Amino acid sequence: MVREREPSATRWAGVSLADRRSERRSLLVAAAFALFGTGGEAAVSVRAVCREARLHARYFYENFADTGELLGAVYDKVEAELAERLLGELAAAGDDLSARLRAGVHGVLEFSSADPRRGRVLFTEGRHHPVLTARRRDTQSALMDAVLQQNAQSRPEADPCRAKVSAAMFTGAMVELAHQWLSGALGDDLDAVVGHAASLVRLGDPR
Repeated sequence: MVREREPSATRWAGVSLADRRSERRSLLVAAAFALFGTGGEAAVSVRAVCREARLHARYFYENFADTGELLGAVYDKVEAELAERLLGELAAAGDDLSARLRAGVHGVLEFSSADPRRGRVLFTEGRHHPVLTARRRDTQSALMDAVLQQNAQSRPEADPCRAKVSAAMFTGAMVELAHQWLSGALGDDLDAVVGHAASLVRLGDPR
């Protein structure tokens, strides 16, 4: 029987109980990210995660009810990192709608492929996992809301129904674009892909 490896007790010496728990949670999330990102949903089990994190199983259940809850935490962490990256790129793009569109598309694709594990968490692996499916649906809804808000600010006179149709089509297309980019089907020229995507999108254009 393979036993979970656990760091020496001296590792936690002088660390408060709350900080110990927070660190162990971070270790478990990092371990699950590594396993899921390389081996998919099947690679993530309590035993495998604890072995990767070098923690006893009791610490897993101290933080998570099951692997589904853990995968939800992995998704939340990667999605938050992407959101932070996008905020920076969008701020740098200024108020020009076209520049912001290019920055957003570039940010999502570059972030997801710079470390392929991120793309697997956000888009490709575990596509039928209930927790990840719900997280991805919520992210798409948030993206659609953000697009609608951008449209309302830049073109307040636009027809509301047309704006919603445009936003819905954009969010769905963005997910598929990410799938195609991550699969390698679009080649390796990110700037070209972003340029083509931007030329095909006219968010909120009343024409």
